[in-house]
Amino acid sequence: MGTDMTTLRLVLGDQLNPAHSWFSNVDPNVVYTLMEMRQETDYVVHHAQKVLAIFAGLRDLAALLESQGHRVHYLAIDDAKNTQSLTLNLEKLFKQYQCSRFEYQQPDEWRLDAQLETFGKSLKIAVEMCDSEHFYTTRHEAGEIFKGQKSWLMERFYRQMRTKHKVLMLDAKKPVEGQWNFDHENRKRWTGTPPEPKDQRTKHDHSALWTVIEKAGVQTLGVPHAAEFFWPLNRKEALAELDHFIDHILPNFGDFQDAMSTGHWRMFHSLLSFSLNTKMLNPQEVVSRAEQAWRAGKVSIATAEGFIRQILGWREYIRGMYWHHMPGYEQHNTFNHTTPLPEWFWTGKTKMHCLSDSIGQSLEHAYGHHIQRLMVIGNFSLLAGLDPAALHRWYLGIYIDAFEWVELPNVIGMSQFADDGLLATKPYVSSAAYVDRMSDYCKGCHYDKKLREGERACPYNALYWDFFIRHEEKLSKNFRLGMVYRNIEKMSDAAVEGIKEKAQEIKASLNTY
Repeated sequence: MGTDMTTLRLVLGDQLNPAHSWFSNVDPNVVYTLMEMRQETDYVVHHAQKVLAIFAGLRDLAALLESQGHRVHYLAIDDAKNTQSLTLNLEKLFKQYQCSRFEYQQPDEWRLDAQLETFGKSLKIAVEMCDSEHFYTTRHEAGEIFKGQKSWLMERFYRQMRTKHKVLMLDAKKPVEGQWNFDHENRKRWTGTPPEPKDQRTKHDHSALWTVIEKAGVQTLGVPHAAEFFWPLNRKEALAELDHFIDHILPNFGDFQDAMSTGHWRMFHSLLSFSLNTKMLNPQEVVSRAEQAWRAGKVSIATAEGFIRQILGWREYIRGMYWHHMPGYEQHNTFNHTTPLPEWFWTGKTKMHCLSDSIGQSLEHAYGHHIQRLMVIGNFSLLAGLDPAALHRWYLGIYIDAFEWVELPNVIGMSQFADDGLLATKPYVSSAAYVDRMSDYCKGCHYDKKLREGERACPYNALYWDFFIRHEEKLSKNFRLGMVYRNIEKMSDAAVEGIKEKAQEIKASLNTY
């Protein structure tokens, strides 16, 4: 049923924003389509909770739109008419509704952007890509700011964003409290005080949906927790989580944002990244709430600034990196690392306590905070020479907030330095010392954080020094690594050989560690 003036509008799984201007008017000549597809579940193996959360969010948004009077065509994963292909499904819908126009919001992943652009050019009806009305910046704004520069300095971008959007500013040029960055104040170790806040998120029972997903043959990883599911269903729940974070968790976020502790997977983190990356929440409202909390005297400037920098600075900067360097960024591998991921990446069963806890937590909750991702899992992966493309697919699949635009530069550039410094100024690696300083992981671990050689030596130690010895030609001229190479110069030949042998032994039998 339809008229020759019907417009079909596509809503993707990470576009769950009921406040988009599209929905401000009810138009009987507009049909909204939302789809669950194997195309989207299968391009990497995703965490069970990620598939559940996006499908549940799509279904909830579709029901809301219908309740508001909008025309909605929903394609469930088990619908007999679902071809499981975005473009084939769209072609069928164009015919069904006799569409004269097709509109879609700007996709955030290059893969989908290219697919829809190519598809749009093949159509004989009008096509328009609309703004998703979400980000502070356009796709290519960061690229314009850094035009002609090989390396992009995030701090410069961040200051421009603060100035342009008048965030934490005293006047047009000066930041509040006289400085831009308070990062040095946000690196405290957590010893259990103050206590980890309670998980106040709304609980859902998605058992029936999980049965549908399994019957459809979707392959996943991790634990679904379908009967007791805590990730938000819609904007209303996401806003409630934002309120709870600002009032009860943000005051301690700054101090402990880099801390890790066994069995404490939430700590003082916001858990808002899924809501942000699916557009249930808008970054401007999150930043505004954090600034208001500081102006009201509820949180310190170091806490507010550190949190805001992650969203207004890092998140927008990473997106700019992604669009500037795609396609092909995922192929960067400057160190020529090719080792497959160890089996315990899918089980969490390793004798290294920090990795067992961080990966186990990721499998259990589809979440790990930034230090676990960067300085535990990413750190080990780079030191052990794991294949960065394989690692990218793992990160993209396992984390509920991982969409390629934000995950890929963080893994290939920040975590693995595989882009040869396009993003980061140095490889973010460390021996056991950093993990011990920021966590309690080393206590009771099978391995000894102080040993470099021997059966009980912490693998991070030999791998750390071996990494710099192996890549001396590439890294020794890096101005941030002078101390590392001065320490290597002081080592005896026997010590260097011992490090190399131990590292080789570890890399040859990663699955047993």
